[in-house]
Amino acid sequence: MHKRTRYSLLLMLALMAALVVALVLRKAAPPEVARLLPESDAIVYANLKPLRAATHFDRSPINRSPEYQQFIDATGIVPERDLDSAAFALHRMDDPNGPNGPVGYSEVFEGRFDGERLARYLATIATAKENYAGHDIFTIRVGDEKAVRPLRIAQLGYDTIAASNMPTAEQIHSILDRHRAAASPFSGSSLLSARYRDVPAFSSVWALGHIGLPFSDRGFVSVFGLQLPMPEDTTFVASLRYLGTIHLRIEQITPNDADAAHATETLTTLLTLLKTVQQAQAQMQPHPVTDAAFRELTDSTKIEQHKDRAVLTANIPLELVKQLAANTPDSQP
Repeated sequence: MHKRTRYSLLLMLALMAALVVALVLRKAAPPEVARLLPESDAIVYANLKPLRAATHFDRSPINRSPEYQQFIDATGIVPERDLDSAAFALHRMDDPNGPNGPVGYSEVFEGRFDGERLARYLATIATAKENYAGHDIFTIRVGDEKAVRPLRIAQLGYDTIAASNMPTAEQIHSILDRHRAAASPFSGSSLLSARYRDVPAFSSVWALGHIGLPFSDRGFVSVFGLQLPMPEDTTFVASLRYLGTIHLRIEQITPNDADAAHATETLTTLLTLLKTVQQAQAQMQPHPVTDAAFRELTDSTKIEQHKDRAVLTANIPLELVKQLAANTPDSQP
């Protein structure tokens, strides 16, 4: 009896230990919406819950386009209120002059959705419907007459939606295949497996891979008309963490230490130029609250070299985020 009791106790302890290990691995694993994404050149993820709680952006008035308002009326989905997390896969297009431009996208959204209302709405606007892996895939046509492209949408579950605007169904099929495989904590694309370990813990927003692709301009990264000294296929790991203050961290991964030193020097020069431009603009068109927030941002920005990486860190004032959210232009569906 004594031996049986000891054996039962050891078995219970082993099961508890296995459960703890499983929970730790699950917590350290990438978010499920990111693990469902297909192979891609870059990944962007956002957990909107902390940002919504901190800024209440869902309460800000938004000027919606008629099409966007029609979508909300038909489905009951208000993205700024109902969307909890989203993951985007960025795909470099072979023809940058095609309907997708230089980049195509695949997405997975998690939140609170009325699946029946959404399915009815999609059925009314879809030009085609396919059943794959037990899920209906609705295809709708988006864009203008010069650049019409397909947008495929599928409901993975009561709280998850997937979409892709790629020319073929390969990417949306891949998402459904990963979902059917139960999205193991160790699953995910090769890019996610290779780079997610570099994402700081507790990051609410992060991006990795060639995230300069949407800003490509003649082979280089261009932001607000300013061409950065790096090619469009430069690998980055960027993250935002909210710990009372929003912490920004961007790592540019270079081939060697010498390239990292050059990138650090160049970015430091650009930061100095940005501060000068900001000061001049504040004098010509003063906005005390905004100017103070931008000054806090630039003053907190640091650029350092860590071996083969150029690392930028900064603190983003919460007031600046609230102003940007309040000044969002007309929203599109």
